[in-house]
Amino acid sequence: MKANPNSHPGKSHTAKRTPGNRPLKTAVFAFLLMTALLVGRWAWAQTAPILTVAPTGTNQLCITITNGPVGNYELWTTPVLGDTVNYPWTTLAVGTNSQTVFILTMPPYPAGFYRAILDTNAIPLWEAADPNNQSTGILNVWIDSPANGTTLN
Repeated sequence: MKANPNSHPGKSHTAKRTPGNRPLKTAVFAFLLMTALLVGRWAWAQTAPILTVAPTGTNQLCITITNGPVGNYELWTTPVLGDTVNYPWTTLAVGTNSQTVFILTMPPYPAGFYRAILDTNAIPLWEAADPNNQSTGILNVWIDSPANGTTLN
């Protein structure tokens, strides 16, 4: 092994640090750190709401909505997915403003599926003209004909 002709015995070489570029490096590091934190916060805010279902007693369920926007939620249930003719989604509970925890007696089905729907207007979904399009407003029915006490079949 050859010795380095520029080295002095007993001394190790370290890179020279110039104090002039330290504030720039610190500023770049701080900028990258803040950018990473903001992107992480944005990504966390974009995740879907989480629905947690847990038994609380012999005949009660606790359904909790986390990570969702503030608003009025409705809980719906069905025993079978994909068969809306025989097993349609039915309203299980209608929450008040900002309610995210629902304590319910056992639903009608011993096993089933649940979903939470964010109601963005003051009309409950069961009164909406189209529950999938809340801009349609409240359901109104007018019967123009027949009139004068005629029975509709």
